[in-house]
Amino acid sequence: MTNFIAGALGIRSYVFIAVIAAIIFVVGFLNLAVPETSSFYMSSYVVSLFGKYLCYAMLALAIDLVWGFCGVLSLGHGAFFALGGYAMGMYLMRQIGTRGVYGHPELPDFMVFLNWKELPWYWYGFDMFWFAALMAVLVPGLLAFAFGWFAFRSRVTGVYLSIITQAMTFALLLAFFRNDMGFGGNNGLTDFKDILGFDVQSDTTRVGLFAASGIALVAAYLLAQAIVTSKLGKILIGVRDAEARTRFLGYRVEHYKLFVWTLSAMIAGVAGALYVPQVGIINPSEFAPANSIEAVIWVAVGGRGTLVGAALGAVLVNGAKTVFTGVLPEVWLFALGALFIAVTLFLPKGILGLANQIMNKRRERQATGASAQPQEAD
Repeated sequence: MTNFIAGALGIRSYVFIAVIAAIIFVVGFLNLAVPETSSFYMSSYVVSLFGKYLCYAMLALAIDLVWGFCGVLSLGHGAFFALGGYAMGMYLMRQIGTRGVYGHPELPDFMVFLNWKELPWYWYGFDMFWFAALMAVLVPGLLAFAFGWFAFRSRVTGVYLSIITQAMTFALLLAFFRNDMGFGGNNGLTDFKDILGFDVQSDTTRVGLFAASGIALVAAYLLAQAIVTSKLGKILIGVRDAEARTRFLGYRVEHYKLFVWTLSAMIAGVAGALYVPQVGIINPSEFAPANSIEAVIWVAVGGRGTLVGAALGAVLVNGAKTVFTGVLPEVWLFALGALFIAVTLFLPKGILGLANQIMNKRRERQATGASAQPQEAD
């Protein structure tokens, strides 16, 4: 497996890994080693903000894997992201114990407020971290597998599939808004105290979660890169570019789609699980269809079918969102829409695609210039 992944790496991959490692080191150093009085000190709020960006980058990478390399445009990946977040949120709520407002040893505060008498069966096991981590992967994966099994076997493709994925996340939004679902209703899950025995508000825990997000992003990238550069990746690209021809050649197209779709959902679930302890809350708004559409915009801006570009687009767009929502909050949505239109019209391959075109043209000019030089006689 190590040789398989190593063979799939190129210069871009090594640069990506080096950049993530450098960011983790610099952010951790500026937060933990630099005194608060220094102008170089980085607050815990900024650390958590960067950690959120890395989780978004992982979500964008998951979407790019299924959209950029298999041609399946998902407008519902926010659902898998949110389900992973709820799994981790349930664990964090179970860790509060008697430190809640009502001091109940087992029931979260919102259940006591709603007069629940006992813990629902589907909350059992979430007092253990390993179980919550497993559910953050399995629940999105099982939902994606069930959804994909019926959708791909029925040969639902194109805009129809995109609409169905958005209908799925909207249905989950409505379900999780209900108080009788047992997930906190409109308010969701919040007021977390600790994770694995560490205070979630402490500087060291925030840096640790940030580092874990960076490591998970690199691991997801290595897995995705290994897949897209293998024989399986070539078949996926064939499905994306000519599905009917690939099917005619004897490949079970629905099986390949189902595999990459399920894997992509599991990656999104991991991203959601890392996201929740850093932002301190998870509520049904994470299921909002607009969130899934925005995530697709990140991929389009960075560069569809590049993996690195998807992660870059997520960080750039959300960084711009943070700045503009603070300076001109009423303009941000218009700016996001204009950005998507501009990318569609003028940068169809995204920022990284434009960079690749420029580099390829430069190489062609150099090759043309070298071939045009007269050869010296021996």
